[in-house]
Order: sequence, then C-alpha cells, then structure tokens
Amino acid sequence: MANPQGGRRSTVTRLVRHGFTDTAAADRLLAAPALAAAQSDPVLLDALGATADPDQALLGLVRLAEALPDDQRGVLLDTVTSAKPLRDRLLGVLGASEALADHLARHPDDWESLVTYESADLHPATGEFEQALAEGVWGERGAALPRPDALRIAYRRAMLGIAARDVCGTTDVAETAAELADLATATVRAALEIAAEEAPEDSSACRLAVIGMGKCGGRELNYVSDVDVIFVAEARGDTDEGKALQAATRLAARLMRLCSDTTAEGTIWQVDANLRPEGRNGPLVRTLSSHLAYYQRWAKTWEFQALLKARPMAGDTELGKAYVDAVEPLVWHAAERENFVTDVQQMRRRVVDNIPAAQLERELKLGPGGLRDVEFAVQLLQLVHGRGDESLRSGTTLVALEALAAGGYVGRTDAASLDEAYRFLRSMEHAIQLQKLRRTHLMPESASEVRRLGRSMGFRGDPATELRRAWRRHAREVRRLHEKLFYRPLLDAVARLTPGEAHLTAAAASQRLEALGYADPAAALRHLEALASGMSRKAAIQRTLLPVMLGWFGDSADPDAGLFNFRQVSDALGKTPWYLRLLRDEGAAAENLARVLSAGRFAPDLLLRAPEAVALLGDEQGLRARSRAALEQEVMAAVGRHPDPESAVAAVRGVRRRELFRSAAADIIQAYGQPVGAVPEQTGTGLVSGPAATAVDRTGDAISDINAATIAGALRAAVRARWGDELPTRFAVIGMGRFGGHELGYGSDADVLFVHEPREGVADEEAAQAAFAVANELRRLLQLPTADPPLLIDADLRPEGKSGPLVRTLASYAAYYRRWSLVWESQALLRAEPVAGDEGLGRRFVELIDPLRYPASGLGADGVRDIRRLKARMEAERLPRGADPTLHAKLGRGGLSDVEWTVQLLQLRHGHEVAGLRTTRTRAALAAAAEAELLAAEDAQVLDEAWLLATRVRNAVMLVRGRPGDTFPAEGRELAGVGRYLGYGPGHAGELIEDYRRTTRRARGVVERVFYEG
Repeated sequence: MANPQGGRRSTVTRLVRHGFTDTAAADRLLAAPALAAAQSDPVLLDALGATADPDQALLGLVRLAEALPDDQRGVLLDTVTSAKPLRDRLLGVLGASEALADHLARHPDDWESLVTYESADLHPATGEFEQALAEGVWGERGAALPRPDALRIAYRRAMLGIAARDVCGTTDVAETAAELADLATATVRAALEIAAEEAPEDSSACRLAVIGMGKCGGRELNYVSDVDVIFVAEARGDTDEGKALQAATRLAARLMRLCSDTTAEGTIWQVDANLRPEGRNGPLVRTLSSHLAYYQRWAKTWEFQALLKARPMAGDTELGKAYVDAVEPLVWHAAERENFVTDVQQMRRRVVDNIPAAQLERELKLGPGGLRDVEFAVQLLQLVHGRGDESLRSGTTLVALEALAAGGYVGRTDAASLDEAYRFLRSMEHAIQLQKLRRTHLMPESASEVRRLGRSMGFRGDPATELRRAWRRHAREVRRLHEKLFYRPLLDAVARLTPGEAHLTAAAASQRLEALGYADPAAALRHLEALASGMSRKAAIQRTLLPVMLGWFGDSADPDAGLFNFRQVSDALGKTPWYLRLLRDEGAAAENLARVLSAGRFAPDLLLRAPEAVALLGDEQGLRARSRAALEQEVMAAVGRHPDPESAVAAVRGVRRRELFRSAAADIIQAYGQPVGAVPEQTGTGLVSGPAATAVDRTGDAISDINAATIAGALRAAVRARWGDELPTRFAVIGMGRFGGHELGYGSDADVLFVHEPREGVADEEAAQAAFAVANELRRLLQLPTADPPLLIDADLRPEGKSGPLVRTLASYAAYYRRWSLVWESQALLRAEPVAGDEGLGRRFVELIDPLRYPASGLGADGVRDIRRLKARMEAERLPRGADPTLHAKLGRGGLSDVEWTVQLLQLRHGHEVAGLRTTRTRAALAAAAEAELLAAEDAQVLDEAWLLATRVRNAVMLVRGRPGDTFPAEGRELAGVGRYLGYGPGHAGELIEDYRRTTRRARGVVERVFYEG
C-alpha cells in the first residue's frame, strides 16, 4: 500500500531542489485545473526551477492560463511544453517581473508577442519599436482604446520582448539598455504624434525637436527611469515666434503628460525636462538661439557635462540636429573653464553627501562604488581629453570607456575592471527594477527579494551571500578606480591647456616651446617626435602626458635638460609596462618626475643609472626617507646574497643610489612646491621653522643614514671575505664632522675614526693586524671605480692626523687623549657618534670622549684663545684663492664654519652643565644655547638662518651641477637652477645673491660679538 506521507516528502524535496520556497503553494498551483494539460510534463518543473523566482513564475503562469479562454489556454500550454525558446522566455519573464506578470494577466493575448524567435527579433532598434507601437496605438489592437492607454499597453508589450531577451541572455546588459532607450525614443515619438493629432493647430504653428539627455540620450536607459529631455522649437512659416513657442510648449506639456500620467493601465515613465536652461524655473521650450545665448553666458559646468549625452530624439529632425551641432563645440570646450575639474569633482562629492545615511550602504547608483562613480570618472576624462580626440565623444558610458582605453587615457586592465563592474551593477539595477517596474537603485532589504535578485544574477548555491560578496568586490574596485581616475592630478593640468597646447601640431609646438623658454626648440621637437610619434599605445600615452609635462619642464631653469632627461628615462623604461601607466594614473608622479628631471644633473644621473626608481615618485610614502635600521637590514641582506666582497658592495651601492635619489627627489619636489621667496618662520626658541628648515634636517638625516648603512654593509663584506662571521677584534666606525652631526649634504665626504678592541683570547698584534686590514679593505671597497656618487672615507681627524695609525684600540685612544690631546681635538670630538660596527664598543668610545668634549671645568681662557686663533688662521689660509669671501658657503663670512665654530665654542665652555648642548647636531645645540640664555634668541635665529641658507646653497649646487661646490655657479643656467631650488623665480638670481650676502653679513656680526667677543 502506498505511503502518502512518503509521497508528500518526495514532492517537497523535488520542489525545494528546483528552487521553490513555498512548497505548499507550489504543490497546489501545479495541481490547478488551468495547468491540467501540462501537469505531467517534467520539463515544466525544470524550466520553472531555472527562473529567478520559481514560485513567482508558477503563480504568473497559472494567472495567465486562467485569464485565457480554454482554446487559447491549450495553445499556450502546448507551446510552453514543446517549444523551449518560448518556455524559457515566458517563464523567465514571469520569474523576474511581478509587474509584467500582472500585465500578462490583464492582457493575456500579449504572451504571443514572445513566440517569435528569429534573428531579426534579437536586436530590434527604434524603427522596429515604432512599428510595434504604431500597430498597438493606431492599428487593430488599439482601435477601441483611448490613445494614451493604447500607448501604455503597447509599450508594455514591447518591453516583454526586451525583458525576455534580457533574462534569457540573448542580449547583454548594454544591448538591453540600448533597446530600452530605443523603445523610449519610439514612445516619445508616438506621444508627440498623439499630441499633434489632438492639437493640429499647434503642430502646424511650430517646429518642435525633442533632445534626449541623460541615460536615454546615451542609449543606456534603465527599465524604469526618468527620461530626460530638452525641448527646442522654431516658428513655422509666418507664425509669430511668441505664438510658436506657446504652441510648442502646449505640445511638449501634452507629450510629457501622455508618458507620465497614471491610469488603469499604469504609467510609462516620467519625462523630466529639468536639465533645460534655468531648470524648472526656466521656460519649458526655447528657440535654438535662446538656448545658445544661455549656454554661452550663464551655463554652469554640470550643464555642459549633461549635454555630453544630448542626441536628437523626436520631432523635427533637422532642428534637433542643428541643436546638437550648435552645442557640441561648447561641450568640448567646457574643460577650459576656470576650476572645471574641481567643479566636477565637487559636484560628485555633493551627490554622495546628499544621500540619506540610512540608504548609503544600499545605493547601487549614487553611493561610493556605485554607477555614478564610473559615469563621472568616464565623463570627466572625456571632457578633458575629448577636446582634441574625437574618438572619445560618445554619450554611452561603456563605448566611451572603451575609447579611453584604446587611446591610452585609461589603462586596459583598469578599463576592463570598470567595464565588468559597471555591467554587474547595471544588471543588478535592471533586475531590481524589473521586478515591480519601479524606479529604484537600492539593494532590497527583504531576504526573499535578495534571494530572487541573486538567482537573477546567476548565483545558485547561496544566492544572497554570493550576490553580496560579488557586489562588495565590484563596489570596492569601482571606488578604487574612481579615486584613481577622477582625482588624477594630470586632469587638472591638461584641462588648463588650450586645445592647441593639448594636441600639438609641429608649428604650434615650436611656438609653444619658445614661449616656455626652451633654448633649442628644434632639438626639443626632435625629442617630442621620438617620444610621441606612431600608433603604439606607448606613443598615445606620451601624447597625453607631454603637453602638460612641457609646461612643468618650462617652469624650471633648464627646460631643455628636463625634456632630454625625460626622453632618456622613457627610452630606458619604454618597454616596462608600469612606467607610463604610473605617470598617467598614480598621484602626482608625472609632475614629480618633471620637477626632478629639470632641476639639475644629480638626480637625473642617479635615475638614469636606476630608472626603476621612478616608481618612488608615485606617492608620498615613496618619497619618505627610510630609517637607518631598515636600510641596514636591506644592505646586510644584499651582502649576504653575494659570494665576493666586490659584488656585495656593488649591490650595497645600488641601495645607496636608490636612496640618494629618493632623498634628492623629495628635496627637489618640496623645494618646487614652496612659494617664491618664502619667508622663514621663527620658533619660540629662536630657530627658523618651516618647510625649508624641515627639508634641510630631513636631508641631513637621510644622507647620514644612507652612508652609515653603506659603510656597515661594506664592513660586513670586508669581514666576511677573510674572517667569516666574526672579526678577531671588535671594530667600530665613529662618524665625525657633518657625518656624526647628521648634517651630510649630497657632496659631503664621510669623516670617520676607526676603533677596535681585541676579543678575549686574541693577541694584541693579531687583533691590530685584523683591524688595520679590515679598515683598509673597507676603504678599498668603497673606492672601487663606479659611476655612482662617491663615498669618500676621510680618517684625518684621528689622533696625530695622517701621521698616526689608521686604527687604534680603545685603550690607545684613552692614553693619547689623556696625555696629548689638543683643544682642536676636543672640538672635533663634539661631532663624534658611532655609525657602524660593534655597538657596545661605540658606546664605550663615547663614554671615553665625553669628559674631553664637555670638560667639567669648562674651557679655560687659554683654550678659548686657541680656538679663536685656529679659526682666524683657517679663515686666512683655507679660503680658496680668488674666492669671494662674501659668497663662500663653507668658509666665507657668516657661512657654515662661522656658525658651527660659534656653537662649538659654546658647547666646549658650557656643555658640562647644560645638557641640551651635549648633542652632535648644530641646530639642536644652537636651540639649547638660546634656551639656556647663553645666546640671545635674535642672535640664534640669525645664525640659524645663515646656517640653513648656506647648507641649502651647497645642496643646491650639487643637485644642479652634479658635483660639489661651496660657491654660487658662474654659468647663468646653473645659477638660475640654484635660485629656483631656493625659491627664486626666473630673472631673480640677483636677488638671491643679495639676500645671501645680507643674511650672512648679519650672521658674521653675531659671530664677531659672540665668538670673538667683539
């Protein structure tokens, strides 16, 4: 005997397996008399299970079958069970759209519109839709109906076919959107025809054109969306213009009501004319000349952005085309408006800010990572670059995105990601709207609706979870790329160029190069030709970059060198896929590179030795100096990977080269970012503050750390080559002078002392030999011939100078300093600081020398006289012959030596009792002296300002000339380069010289009073 309970469980299991959620209702509906002819056919259940919502699809099928007469019901069910294309289309629509199921229940004969399945039916355009609507309104179907209702029914009937192709995958989301826009176009034309029928006198009085805007204009319409339009009219014949506009306004208003009014047959959609001049406050209809007058005088940036999608849609074809032809030049010159890019960016931010907080996380369209992010980014790129590139002038987002990628304005990977995400989000939006044919862009909250949406998007395992995961992934990618493209610094710079500047012809380029200050325009043109000629993607991106970069090069003292260096770097990296993409897309990379390449020889020479360092210019983090610990870790790892000391030190030099470039690039970029002639600020301690002071301190720290790490790496290589992991004696390198003071410049030598201490059980002679050998090997390795900036090791500040041993034990240093130390050696030790080698030994050396450099009794009168005598002798003997003492940054009047000796004298005299003076850094000691009132705050500021300026001059000379120097360059371009680095614009190098003389003269006055005591 059969088990009814078991049969029931089997039925429930089968229904659940096919995706039904209300199995009781489904079981009852499947047994409905209206489906009697199809109940036993297994394909029906499979087909229902393939829909977005099997429960809804089954209910819709039963309602449709019940609405049909018996004979037609049989035809329906027979066709459903035997014809797979129709079955998939009909059930797919019923499962995806409750609203279209309602339509079929009211107009059951319309199911037959889904029967046709031929190639001609796959992609209907406006003409096919016009024909279908005409048959529904003026043909036999609409004969007994009021025209507006007939139009609504015919519109829904046409939408059935679009939805069927959509849910069955016959069309993709872009084709569906285009079909919806074409159906909207046909509908507006039909509505205008109905309005003209109702008021023939109005129709004969005017020519009226309807311009499609927004998504309809771009042929990317949603299932339910406002159809944005603009109306333009002209008088017909002898009609008075005023009367013609009144007639056109009545026609336009009637057209809008026909589409927007709600009757028993529902509504079609709202026709929105608020994009017209003055919005809802302006006249509904204007003449062409009135439109143009408004756009030329009053229009805001967003109005030109909206006009990008304008296309003639209905009405007078000739007038519509004339309107679009007239406004098109205005659209493609809108980017030249002041603050254009900023205005568009602010408008997008306002859209996000106006989203209710409760909806922000559900917004598919307006929220961050939504459709608007894609559309705004694409439109901004179009408006900026489309002025000279007509291939970008499409009103359709995905077509424009493809053109942007083809032209090199957007990376192909980025474009593909945006395309995929946009299609996904539009598919979600379509599926949400299709369900009830309501205008919404919000993710549904109901679990059943989210499940249906997930199934409609093809997710079957856990539809809701899978949908949310995919949505979040696409939204994150959209937001990332929106931020990258929409806020691209290059955009604003390109927008500020005129079309002729942005797309250079040879003649225009030559004139512009001369205007920008290029000394050899012919050579510059050759570089441009080499970089940008041809049809390659590389050339296309260069054509986008170069017009802007020419201006940045032109802002420097040597534009020709900047362009030449750019060509060299581009040639070196031309086949590297990330290089041009970095310049086009990432942060301020292009402008940073232009500044660096045109600021002198030092940084470009480093970059050409390691072109991949361009990647550092893409973001702020890339330009931040790395810590000494991080550098040492990298250097030691590099040494460990190489078997011989020479190759190990070559790898260490590679790290140094990159880090020197990082420091120089940061220095140049910061300097170029300062206002011309920026005035130093004063801190409470009397020291100078502000970006320039910060840059000097940062550069000194960075170069000192780079050189310390380099020496540590070379020391490891020297030890490992002969002794393995451990030297027989502890060995430390002590930084002296500017090295110990963290004040190295780009061209500074590294002053050092070497100290060692035998390990337990090692004979003194063996330890001494090992220490001497490793010191010499260290110096040899660092002096190997190389094209990199040299790191010269100078050990002449050791006891007995060049005559003394290169390396001493700690005990030997102690004995020497106890018996023989002179006051100048105590002064030199003020800057001593361990920089490499054994840390414990370095600390003990510092403990040894502290009593010498900060003597408990201070510096006696004899010591003070010795210091002053040494300083006077140095001024007399060491200044180069013929050098101008007012312009020598190191030894000249009020220069580095004057300031440093003054500070060091204060340290020797008061360092024991003033803790702040116990520092190797000049500026820190100067601040401590002011704080302890050993120096007036005004005097401290004067000395600090001079020291900073002299240091910046030395750094500038090295950056510009590529070799160290203590005086201003004599050659005009080099002097201009130094001036530009220091904040002096073209033609103001003379002011720099005068400012330097005035600053150092004041400093020398303080030195005379404080150091020489008058």
